[in-house]
Amino acid sequence: MSIFREHTPKRRNITTAVNTYGDHRNDLRIDYKNRCGYCNDFDSFRFTYFELDHFIPQKKDKKPFLTIKSNTDYSNLVYSCKACNNSKSNKWPTNDENVPNRNNEGFIDPCDDDYNNHFGRTNLGRITHKTKIGEWKYNNLKFYKPQHEIIWNIEELEKLIIEIKALKVIAPDDNRVKDLLISVYDEFYDYLNKLFKL
Repeated sequence: MSIFREHTPKRRNITTAVNTYGDHRNDLRIDYKNRCGYCNDFDSFRFTYFELDHFIPQKKDKKPFLTIKSNTDYSNLVYSCKACNNSKSNKWPTNDENVPNRNNEGFIDPCDDDYNNHFGRTNLGRITHKTKIGEWKYNNLKFYKPQHEIIWNIEELEKLIIEIKALKVIAPDDNRVKDLLISVYDEFYDYLNKLFKL
């Protein structure tokens, strides 16, 4: 079993007034280290721009919902891939903006250290859930989609390619290193092709 993510994102205390919440995009991208706060996918391997999600939804059932924060409040924004943002939409099962989850249903802020305790990964990168609330989020954010596993594998292969290239510098005439590099490159591009077909 692999860990779900290596780093828990932390929002800085940004209180600068902005015209729209989209003005926070660059700061959120930095704080979330170019990763979706929900599924941890890296933004470079996605075809659509990452979006900014309101953790507590602005509207619920087409009615205004968010009252305890402004819609530009940095502390309520999550850097999110389109898939997670669309899946989360305006879901908020407690119907109380002060209570993100109840009875194992609802959300945990991705910047909360506890977030990682609810998810894991198989050795092949598939996201798994470890708790009941993790299971609820897993199903509602559709973490079972193959793109998450594919993106994780592309990242792991990229790390291997960097390590093997370093070996090639140390032992430039070793054919085993060359063969290993070719094998990993082939697997890397196989995963990229799978991602393009999604």
